[in-house]
Amino acid sequence: MRLHHVQVACPRGGEDGARRFWADGLGMTEVAKPAALGGRGGCWFRAGAAEVHVGVEEPFAPARKAHPALVVEDLGAVGARLEALGFEVDWTERHTFPGFERCHVLDAHGNRVELLA
Repeated sequence: MRLHHVQVACPRGGEDGARRFWADGLGMTEVAKPAALGGRGGCWFRAGAAEVHVGVEEPFAPARKAHPALVVEDLGAVGARLEALGFEVDWTERHTFPGFERCHVLDAHGNRVELLA
C-alpha cells in the first residue's frame, strides 16, 4: 500500500489562495485535474511523490487538527518563504518529534499543515 494523495478543502473561489500557499509557498507544481473533475473547482499540486488535492467544500470549515505532514529539505528556507508571503509559521513544537525538526502553518484557508525536516 502507498498513499496517493491528501485532500484539503477550500471555499468556492479559493483556488488563488491555494496556489499562493501550495505553489508559491511550498514550491509544489500545480497539475491539471482530469477533465471529468475540472468542473468541481479546486486545484491539485505535486512535488516528488507528494500530491495534495485542494477541493471545494460547501459549507467550508478548515481542518484545525487533521493535517497533512510533508517532509521538506530545508525547513528554515520553506518557513521563511511562507512567512514572507504572509503566512504565520508556528515553531513552538520544533523539537518535539524525535528524529525531525518541524513547524506548523495554516494554509490560505486555515487548514493546518505540518512541515518536517
